Amino acid sequence: MMKISTAPGLRSTTATAALTSLLPSSSPAIRRRCYATQQQQQTGSAGPESSHVEARRRAVTPFNDDGHVPWTSLSKGEKAARATQQTFNFGLVVMGVLLSGGVGYLLYTEVFSPESKTAYFNSAVNRIKKDPRCLELLGDAGKISAHGDETFNKWRRARPIASSESKDARGNEHLAIKFYVEGPKGQGAVHMHLIKYANHSDYAYQYFYLDVKGHQRIYLERADAGAGAAKGNDKGFKLFGVNWR
Repeated sequence: MMKISTAPGLRSTTATAALTSLLPSSSPAIRRRCYATQQQQQTGSAGPESSHVEARRRAVTPFNDDGHVPWTSLSKGEKAARATQQTFNFGLVVMGVLLSGGVGYLLYTEVFSPESKTAYFNSAVNRIKKDPRCLELLGDAGKISAHGDETFNKWRRARPIASSESKDARGNEHLAIKFYVEGPKGQGAVHMHLIKYANHSDYAYQYFYLDVKGHQRIYLERADAGAGAAKGNDKGFKLFGVNWR
């Protein structure tokens, strides 16, 4: 006898169909009952799938939209909600990029740039630690510290470096920096004045000196020193308002 295997979902349907074919033609009522049973079984087996497809989905809003619902399946209100959410997200991305760029620019101009105040401050401290005249008044270079103006904050890191920037009528940029140094032997104030002349890209020292109370001022840079030396070497004389050489 030939054995036919069927899928579990089709066994009851196949059995009903076989039973219906075996019934005599003179039993229409029984045939109708069996046909109705077969239809009910087919409807019952497809019921969960169709109910899942026809299940009402949750309305899309700017707060719960995850992008899974296709654009063509959205209503006008839902499309507006998705557009609002995407616009908001794009705005956040743009704002993050601008903030990151601003922070990076600020760090470069204030810390990493060779023309920044921090760079000139660090350079000045290193020069003081290497100058024998400064070490004679301050002490060991390894124990010399530098800081800004005193504040009410007890933390040393809260002492800001005093500085100012300005531009004169000729277009020259002026940078003035003041800070303090302390060592085992004493302490003093450091003053710096740099000028970036018009059409020039680098600053030039106007003066850079250290003042220690009770001692003579120590100049590390002095722009008028060269002019004074040249003036002292002038062998000419003045007669009747005319300079003679």
